[in-house]
Amino acid sequence: MEKRMGQRVLAGVIGWGLALLMFFPIFWMALAAFKTEPQAIATPPLLFFEPTLRSFQQVLDRANYPHFFMNSVVISLGSTLLGIIVGLPAAYALAFYPGKRAKDLLVWMLSTKMMPAVGVLVPIYLMFKAAGLLDSRIGLILLYMLANLPIIVWMLFTFFREVPREILEAARLDGARPVRQFLFLLLPLTAPGIASTALLSIILAWNEAFWSINLTVSQATPLTAFIASFSSPQGLFWSKLSAASLLAIGPILVFGWLTQRQLVRGLTFGAVK
Repeated sequence: MEKRMGQRVLAGVIGWGLALLMFFPIFWMALAAFKTEPQAIATPPLLFFEPTLRSFQQVLDRANYPHFFMNSVVISLGSTLLGIIVGLPAAYALAFYPGKRAKDLLVWMLSTKMMPAVGVLVPIYLMFKAAGLLDSRIGLILLYMLANLPIIVWMLFTFFREVPREILEAARLDGARPVRQFLFLLLPLTAPGIASTALLSIILAWNEAFWSINLTVSQATPLTAFIASFSSPQGLFWSKLSAASLLAIGPILVFGWLTQRQLVRGLTFGAVK
């Protein structure tokens, strides 16, 4: 009993240590956001200082924050919705009607995430230019959807595989066609998994920076490009950059905190029978 308690305490200490280690960059960024520029670059770093909102005021005065925020919301939600619409039938087919190459197809889809994005920057830029999609929300929605689609399909495929086939067979014997099985049986059973997949896709799309910086100028720029605008060849303005970063990640941090229970519930779907 004492050994088990010791293991729990050790696991708790390790867990809290790792959590604090991962949270430290966000904490340090938040501190820098409330400093003046001389305080932000002071050596050694200042832990105790008089907080100020000057950097936030300068950031908001310089850039149209609501414009960037709305672009991030529209692009993240749009790409996620489109990805779920495309990914659901694909995962359903792979889970319940797999062909000989189903596993190879899943591995190939996942392998596309291993390719450096810069390797296809030039052809994608040229295709976007030819299609008139540069600096457009529609272009980023399509691109983010395609970028996150392998993860969406993999997650949905995993959740669908957890559903016992006997349930679908019983529905089939009762006369339910595949479409009705999918809409009225499979979707309600896997709703937590679908929700967690959508939440993860929103977070990934919100944090995507490479494509937004290279494919947008002003009209469709999301918050990741908003952050990058506060760096310059002359150097980095740490307090302003930290304030802009905090304004950019603040909404998604709140969103993640509010939906963490649903996310964990979906990710552990089917773990306990």
